[in-house]
Amino acid sequence: MKKDIIETEIVVQENKIRVMGVGNTDYISLTDLARYANSSEPKIPIYAWMRNKDVLAYLGLWEKLNNKNFKGHEFETFMNEAGKNSFYMSPQKWIKETNAVGIISKSGNNGGTYACSDIALEFASWLSPEFKLYVIQEFQHLKRDVAYQEKVEWHVNRILSKVNYLVHTNAVKNYIVPNLTDKQKRFAYANEADVLNVALFGMTAKEWRDKNPSLALEGNIRDYTDLLHLVILSNLESINAEFIANNIPQSERLVKLNEIARKQMNILVNNKGIKDLELLEEK
Repeated sequence: MKKDIIETEIVVQENKIRVMGVGNTDYISLTDLARYANSSEPKIPIYAWMRNKDVLAYLGLWEKLNNKNFKGHEFETFMNEAGKNSFYMSPQKWIKETNAVGIISKSGNNGGTYACSDIALEFASWLSPEFKLYVIQEFQHLKRDVAYQEKVEWHVNRILSKVNYLVHTNAVKNYIVPNLTDKQKRFAYANEADVLNVALFGMTAKEWRDKNPSLALEGNIRDYTDLLHLVILSNLESINAEFIANNIPQSERLVKLNEIARKQMNILVNNKGIKDLELLEEK
């Protein structure tokens, strides 16, 4: 599923530098940093930096430490060629040939080359050690900024829940908590998460994957449900923890949790607070 992106900027010595949060990783615009050295052709400093053998070694090590899909063989080929006058490297070539994730290329009007902060700060240091210190200072200010952190937290919550309004009806029927079958009431579930899944959705995680193979490639039953079900699921988790602490058998807990889920659905289905949250999420 497409990751949420947070876009903002910092200002370093009157230079606007875009910062992009992708998932849990911050990427800084190499294109904007490069304008410090060449305002009209920022790609030139980037290409020159990436031709350096020591820089390639650093990029390769970063990928080996952080990217399990990094193509080490292609990287070694580049290392053998680096230093020759004919050697050429660009962000796009690096990404395509090695499957790198530390540097990304963003297309469109607001596009350019971005790199994770570890790599971007190395590039800033190559441009100017003094410039790098100013970048670090402003980047740290951004990370401490309350408004930015609130925005990050909001997007992290979206990532965790992955509330997808376009496809959730294909995975979990909206506003329905099914009654348990006699077999489900008797069955022992090895995973406590499946106790909650059956109580709320009427199926285990595996049963959902078997019914939705295409969706299962990028998520699970909880990723594709709606906000109302997620609220009830959160409530059931707390209640189930209390049931477990009181040594209530799993079969009894399952029946009780299903009853509670159906009651809460009836109460919350037209709740204004839920509707407001749904509208906020859509925005």
